Amino acid sequence: MTDLALDDINKQIIEHLQRDGRMSYAALAKTIGLSEAAVRQRVQRLLDGGLMQIVAVTDPLTLGFARQAMVGVKVIGDLRVVADQLAKIPEVDYVVICAGGYDLLVELVCTDDEHLLDLLNEKVRGVEGVAQTETFMYLKLAKQTYAWGTR
Repeated sequence: MTDLALDDINKQIIEHLQRDGRMSYAALAKTIGLSEAAVRQRVQRLLDGGLMQIVAVTDPLTLGFARQAMVGVKVIGDLRVVADQLAKIPEVDYVVICAGGYDLLVELVCTDDEHLLDLLNEKVRGVEGVAQTETFMYLKLAKQTYAWGTR
């Protein structure tokens, strides 16, 4: 999907679904002023084009994942290759290539400290090209939002 396809109507659809991902096509259609079929087609194109995902966001603590951490990773070699390898680890839910003190930031979701230790020691540091890590333990999630709109 090109930038041209992200017109004002598609932006409205995205913004409404960011606020309420369960909003029905009928409700979206009424709010935006299109037919239900037109909204359904537009949503499907946004999903198929990779511009949007509709997912359930959970609180890891309520699901038994008591330890979360962000890991700063310094890399030797191709950042993309290392990022791809780390992204394959099931407990990794976020990988970003960045500039600054670290080459990558990697978020881990674990059941407990022992799980985190095993993950860091055996999986993360076991990836070829990982030269150094620094772990930042989450104490409390103060804010997490996905409703930044389309600006």
